[in-house]
Amino acid sequence: MPVRDSASDALSERDSQLLAFEARWLGHTGAKEEAIRVELELAPARYYQLLGRLIDSQAALAQDPLLVGRLRRIRDERRRERSTARGGA
Repeated sequence: MPVRDSASDALSERDSQLLAFEARWLGHTGAKEEAIRVELELAPARYYQLLGRLIDSQAALAQDPLLVGRLRRIRDERRRERSTARGGA
């Protein structure tokens, strides 16, 4: 499932599904992992790998700038927290 790199490239149907799914489930926990398995037929780890790559694409940013911006901020904050925890421990 390729992720597009250019804003001129349209997202694949699967990429659009991932963004739509995340928009519905953002902030929810618990049942989300089961929904990933059932609705998307993916292991949760694979879903998060694909989503992580997808939110770096300009096409995803063009399709849903608010969602992608929020996901990027969440990811960056978690990276900073992990970095601080490693440095301070």
